Amino acid sequence: MDLLDAHLIPAVDGVAFGLLLFVVAAGLSLAFGTAGVLNLSHGTLYAIGAYTGAELSDGTWGGLALGLAAGTAAACVAGAGLSAATAPLARRGHLAQALLTFGLALIGGDLLIQLFGADELPVRVPEALDSSVMLLGHRYPAYRLCFIVMAVLLAAFGTWVLTRTRMGAAVRAAADDPQMLAATGHNPRAVHTGVLAAAGALAGAAGVLGAPIIGPGPGTSENVLMLSLVVVVLGGLRSLWATFFAAVAVGEVQTLGVSLVPDLAPYLLFAAMAAVLVLRSRFAEPATAHGPEGPAPDPVARLRGHLSGRLRRRPRGTPGTAEAAEASGTAQTPGTAGASRADRATETMGADDRSGAAPRGYGNRVPKWIGRLPGGTAWRQAAPLLVLLVVLISLPALLDAYSISLAGSALALGLLAVSVTILTGYAGLPTLGQTAPFAVGAYATANLADAGWTVGPVQIVLSALAAAVFSAVVGPAVIRARGTTVLMITLAIGELTGAVVNQLKSVTGGADGLVGFPATQALWGGEGMLEESELYNYALVVAVVAVSVTLLVLRSPAGKLLTGTRGAEARMRASGHPVGRYLLVAHICAGALAGVGGSLMVTVQQYLSPADVGFEIAAFALLAVVIGGTTSVIGALLGAGLIVATRDWVAGSWPGHGPLLLGVLFVATVYVLPRGLAGLRGGSGGGNGRSSEAPVPEDRPPSAPAPNPAGKVSP
Repeated sequence: MDLLDAHLIPAVDGVAFGLLLFVVAAGLSLAFGTAGVLNLSHGTLYAIGAYTGAELSDGTWGGLALGLAAGTAAACVAGAGLSAATAPLARRGHLAQALLTFGLALIGGDLLIQLFGADELPVRVPEALDSSVMLLGHRYPAYRLCFIVMAVLLAAFGTWVLTRTRMGAAVRAAADDPQMLAATGHNPRAVHTGVLAAAGALAGAAGVLGAPIIGPGPGTSENVLMLSLVVVVLGGLRSLWATFFAAVAVGEVQTLGVSLVPDLAPYLLFAAMAAVLVLRSRFAEPATAHGPEGPAPDPVARLRGHLSGRLRRRPRGTPGTAEAAEASGTAQTPGTAGASRADRATETMGADDRSGAAPRGYGNRVPKWIGRLPGGTAWRQAAPLLVLLVVLISLPALLDAYSISLAGSALALGLLAVSVTILTGYAGLPTLGQTAPFAVGAYATANLADAGWTVGPVQIVLSALAAAVFSAVVGPAVIRARGTTVLMITLAIGELTGAVVNQLKSVTGGADGLVGFPATQALWGGEGMLEESELYNYALVVAVVAVSVTLLVLRSPAGKLLTGTRGAEARMRASGHPVGRYLLVAHICAGALAGVGGSLMVTVQQYLSPADVGFEIAAFALLAVVIGGTTSVIGALLGAGLIVATRDWVAGSWPGHGPLLLGVLFVATVYVLPRGLAGLRGGSGGGNGRSSEAPVPEDRPPSAPAPNPAGKVSP
């Protein structure tokens, strides 16, 4: 009883906090589960309601009612606008939606700060609620008890609407069978808009009513979004009551958990989120078993030989050969059937795009006379890299010290983006958590320097090794999932890493970060690098070596196998390939490359803070990949450079509006460059009419057949 009495108030606070999250998460669940929109701007909709309610609150019931009406209406209109914004992306999957809505969140956050200021606004509630009541011998705020009652009533009302009304039936039909809904005379598009408007209204109402609990201020939208995502993952998308109980559990962890287990509380939420996602992916994906005869002997060597023979028979990129052979019924021996299927799958996605060395959008701009030189094909493929290298080498002579420092940071972010390219474009695992190995490499370098290990190559190797070990540990939790589930699992891993960074102050410095460690030496016996030009040249050499090794691997038979797993996973498994092993190796190698990028960032900046390895950096890296084309290494580097230039250089001439400019860049990229820079040629994304953008796999089990380009399910 003493324990219950001591923790009664935190427990009741957890219920109030959880019910606030429920109202927000109900809208997010509605948008994602019914309208199919992965809305990363949902926290901004909450902030719209919170700021509006705080601005109109005057301590009277009329002010509360006016704020509730205005905040709900404003967020409802924003939700309807979101429906129009995401309509052109209906066929492009959740990755494009995530980037678009994150960009809109950046724009909305900047506009809210301009309208209401950067300080947290005070909220005045009616006098009758601005008091305390006795609760089992303890005084408790009356407003929070009132909010608990309102949230329970809202949950009951929402469940009744969805299960007992014609409107709810239409909403459920829009999620399950929109074609049947259209056949009954309803417009699925109108239902889609109404669902997103209702989701926005829920978020806005939660913002107004929850402003006294989670007040409007910097970071409010991000905090609410992350907690709501956890609730949606834990509660699922089909039941409001499941979301209700998940929200209460999250609220208790946030309040009572801090009281009972303060050291573990920061990790519990995202650890639970990751565990639920991993378990769901495992139960949803039946184990792939070989037949009684076991896997085919040495399928890797067989595929390598088949690829080599095909490359000797015809020039790279010749269209139609594999498809024509399949259409004509060319016979295959049993030993090569699986390999040729994987080969055809990788060819369908465009060999030049996969290599990253010569995306068609760049390579076809090379003068024709280069192709007539001895080894002209190699020159054509290498020309973009050589041009980029010449430009990068000449930068110190053209830029001032600050701009050179930004260029070095862009190289570090570029390596992170290339690691995302490996996972998203080649392995088909879209990730929002690649900043986790990036952070491991960064903090490893900072601590090595602080311990006296200042030689650059040593820092690079050890940081890459630490990041690779980290990726090997978390890799099994990632590689079995697909599509949106991968995004959520990697997001949880990234947030867990961020929690560790903030808590493990002896290693990371906590929220203050690390600064003041010795400068890095380029080689043994050298002096520490302090000049911006020295640091940039060091970063350039490391980046060139890392990218060169990456391109060699991606152009090797191992790279072909990896792209085969992305495009024809079921066929690869059926032919005996250990797809899980391929994906795990790719995850480890991508993590090592991200660790190299983190090491470079520390060397160039000479300081490290949690913001350098947070969720925003993960989103920036994914944007850089989309800017360049998801299978273009050069494009990822150019995209990273564009992001750094926008965030730090262009925004320098318009102080305080960096998020707005980045948000515009997000939105413009999603709309204007659907296939990235590598797909600019003719607007088709490359030769032969093929897109250079790698498809993001849907949430399907690895053993399920992959859809072919014609839209039919392959056998």
